[in-house]
Amino acid sequence: MSQLDIDDFVPARALTTIDGTAVSVPSPNRLTHLQFRRFAGCPICHLHLRSIVRRHGEIQAAGIDEVVVFHSAAEELRRYQADLPFAVIADPDRILYSEFGVESTPKAVAHPRAWLAAARGVARQRSVSGALGLGEDHFGQPADFLLAADGRVVDRKYGTHADDQWSVDEILTRAAHSR
Repeated sequence: MSQLDIDDFVPARALTTIDGTAVSVPSPNRLTHLQFRRFAGCPICHLHLRSIVRRHGEIQAAGIDEVVVFHSAAEELRRYQADLPFAVIADPDRILYSEFGVESTPKAVAHPRAWLAAARGVARQRSVSGALGLGEDHFGQPADFLLAADGRVVDRKYGTHADDQWSVDEILTRAAHSR
């Protein structure tokens, strides 16, 4: 599993969201922010994605389409992520994770920042059973990709722990610099 570099190209594809609709990745006319998250009820992911939801209008106005990938099954994702206003993709076989070089390692949960985010996320999510993610891999690391319409990777980040991903401000800044 090798990581992608800036200026690498990813092939265009149609992915099926958890609600059954198709989404083009990359978007044919806009930038695509492709996020790789962890499991369906992940409290860290929940906390992060709420920040994306709060500023989703700004992200769209900046010409960016959000697509979020989880390594959970669609049925599980619908329990926790169905209310998100952007495309959510189930990848339980980790096909996309492998293609994009997104790894799973115990280091993901060893960082104190991950512990703090998990505690804050559980408090806001109010779902201990979701946070436990029974049967899920808790060692997934996040990754962010900014893709041009032609599939070129214009920017990317491979997280070093579970709470190491771009903020909304970073997404907007990186998108502005990519044009």
